[in-house]
Amino acid sequence: MKKLLFVMAFAMLCSVAAKAQTSYKAALGLGIDAIDNSTFVGATGKYFFTANHVGQADLGFESNATIITVLYSYHKSFRGAPGLRWYVGAGPSIILRDGDNSFALRPHLGLDYKINGVPIVLNFDWRPFVGLGDAGNEVGAFGLGLQFAF
Repeated sequence: MKKLLFVMAFAMLCSVAAKAQTSYKAALGLGIDAIDNSTFVGATGKYFFTANHVGQADLGFESNATIITVLYSYHKSFRGAPGLRWYVGAGPSIILRDGDNSFALRPHLGLDYKINGVPIVLNFDWRPFVGLGDAGNEVGAFGLGLQFAF
């Protein structure tokens, strides 16, 4: 009975969200941050302060390490492609390891796609790891997100 109520509530939520347009105000979900030989998996959240100015926070985990990333992005829509936006921005990251923390600046460039009629957002970005202090640099770093839009 509980499963049936959950499915019905989820279906109602999806039908209400499906009436919304392709834009959204906030999103929460699962994020992947791939840097060098590490793949961090964890929570990601996005919030639109205005139509173009966005804040994002990521918390990822990998064996014996945690990454915290806070990003600012400027989003802009593509003409003729509802729900698809490009974005560019930057922000800091810190990787916490036992006695070996790394700080970095993370410029990023990517695509954000809000599926029309479904409260799902997909995003993919290139986010190099520009190490500060003794931390190294990694150009081949990427982020991937699957989020539920509000």
